[in-house]
Amino acid sequence: MSDAEGDDVAASATIPSSTGHMDLNTAIQEVLKTSLIHDGLARGLHECTKALDKRQAHLCVLANNCDEQNYVRLIEALCAEHGINLIKVESNKKLGEWVGLCKLDKEGKARKVVGCSCVVVKDYGKESQALDVLNEYFKTRK
Repeated sequence: MSDAEGDDVAASATIPSSTGHMDLNTAIQEVLKTSLIHDGLARGLHECTKALDKRQAHLCVLANNCDEQNYVRLIEALCAEHGINLIKVESNKKLGEWVGLCKLDKEGKARKVVGCSCVVVKDYGKESQALDVLNEYFKTRK
């Protein structure tokens, strides 16, 4: 029984260190999820360009595998013009899953994922460690 208790302590000791060193994709995922819960996301080209033009955006996430180059140029130009942080992710299907454009089955796995090439965060919802990780990333990038 003491062996099991020791394993539990070791496992709980590694949890804070893993959350303390959160990677960028996990941080993006958590920020998008929190923002989705607080109704602070704009998804798709039309909604994103409106939010970027009105300067309501705090963060823009763009997929690398977007087919339309004019789409990418427009979003990049709007972000640069208004000084909005832009971050790129590898897949539009992953981005679509992260922002809730999918159906969930009984096990909680994503099914019928709709690709989303651009997402704008208009409201972070609440302060979190993931948001701090993103802010640190943008500070070191500048």
